[in-house]
Amino acid sequence: MSKEEILELLRTVRHPARQDRDIVDLGMVHSIEGSTVTLAFPKRRDPLAEYLIGATRAALIRGGVKDPKVETVVVDEAAPRKKGVEFDTECLRHVRHIIGVASGKGGVGKSTVAVNLACALARLGHRVGLADADVYGPSVPLMTGTEGQQPLAEEVDGKELMVPLEKYGVKWMSIGYFAERGQALIWRGPMASNALKQMILQVEWGLLDFLLVDMPPGTGDIHISLLQDIPMEGAILVTTPQEVALADVEKGANMFRNKNIDRPIFGLVENMAWFTPEAHPDEKYYIFGKDGGERMAESLGIELLGRIPLVQGIRESGDAGEPVALGTRPDAQAFLALASRLAEKLG
Repeated sequence: MSKEEILELLRTVRHPARQDRDIVDLGMVHSIEGSTVTLAFPKRRDPLAEYLIGATRAALIRGGVKDPKVETVVVDEAAPRKKGVEFDTECLRHVRHIIGVASGKGGVGKSTVAVNLACALARLGHRVGLADADVYGPSVPLMTGTEGQQPLAEEVDGKELMVPLEKYGVKWMSIGYFAERGQALIWRGPMASNALKQMILQVEWGLLDFLLVDMPPGTGDIHISLLQDIPMEGAILVTTPQEVALADVEKGANMFRNKNIDRPIFGLVENMAWFTPEAHPDEKYYIFGKDGGERMAESLGIELLGRIPLVQGIRESGDAGEPVALGTRPDAQAFLALASRLAEKLG
């Protein structure tokens, strides 16, 4: 593939914080050598660098470039950047509690719990932020009705930081704000880890009582990297009652209890604990089994923080961008009770 053809592919990569201009127009394409593209960044780190690197690689793959590589140089020094990315936690200095929301497997409603817990904490009067660290399936923009919006960047104490979006009394940040709808993020582990750290450590969070981190499902290298570099106070685990989900909860618990991570688990949340027809709120049908979360919490020696019923409105409200925790139904009350217990537990 010729350089001109590769340049056309690179014109599809836009910089969200630069009036949506593409990286070619911005002069960020330093060189093209075969299937290797080198991007130029200023000495002061671009807060969206990892996103742009990943988006560039994805554009090359979609365009048919085999085994593409994306390298970087510092434009004012014309020298390769140091291997790895250095972050600091200065932007978290006014955050009291950083809590991970995790699950051993996907499909248990972890993001639903995280978003509604954030809204419930805000309803109780707390200052709350949520960082969507589920890089391969960011759902916060859809669930909060903020799709199509993009955070701005501003300089704070000589550093360029992203400003989170605010809605429902919560500050939201997600990699989904910088990717087009339906765009697959074709990122290797280290690249994904660095992008997620930027979503947390290069954000102007301001004064917060709680910063929830909606972690990717599973127990891979991305999780370990996040836990080693983000000063999380601890985590809550989300599961559903059926045995296959409960088996994965133990793996998640073991990850947090690993001697190299050693983070406390504040409790377990049993999602979809029972089915309640919206027209009959007093009825309960245990379609996934009964008391599975309670038994698992007991076996792990942790508290069952809350039980969230399965109500059709939870899915409909999430798709509509209006979290159920904002309402008054039994499912909303369950999230408020969960938020109250977590806040009480953390003092």
